[in-house]
Amino acid sequence: MERIVDISDFSKMLSFDPRGLRRFVRLLDAHLPKKFRAPKGTLSVALFDDRALAKIHADFLNKPSETDVITFEGDPSDGLAGEVCASAERALKCAVKYGSTPSRELCLYIAHGYLHLAGIGDISPEEAAEMRKGEALALEILDSRFRKPIFKYNV
Repeated sequence: MERIVDISDFSKMLSFDPRGLRRFVRLLDAHLPKKFRAPKGTLSVALFDDRALAKIHADFLNKPSETDVITFEGDPSDGLAGEVCASAERALKCAVKYGSTPSRELCLYIAHGYLHLAGIGDISPEEAAEMRKGEALALEILDSRFRKPIFKYNV
């Protein structure tokens, strides 16, 4: 059964065809090694600006600061893989700093959250190294399967 990907864009700075983002997530499901795959079930992806994601960061994690991505685990027994909340604004700001494009950077944030749902951490040096491996694989999938950026910024 193909994964359901629910998408909400609260950032008010993007134009995109949701089919591209759904395809990216489904390609992660199909091509990442099993240890890097999020649990089965509906995956929610919510896109925000920095201020709104910082509020979520404060409200749910007691960290009143800007961040790039927050992940909330779902309940696979209820058909929910989890939710990835990413900052479209942070991706726009960080893309040049990291030698990327805003669309690719935002896809990296989404992949990072997806990997957290798969149980990949990033706190210890060993966990962070594993996360970087998963991210690199996700970006290889993105770069090899998409000719055009998934997201276009309206700024």
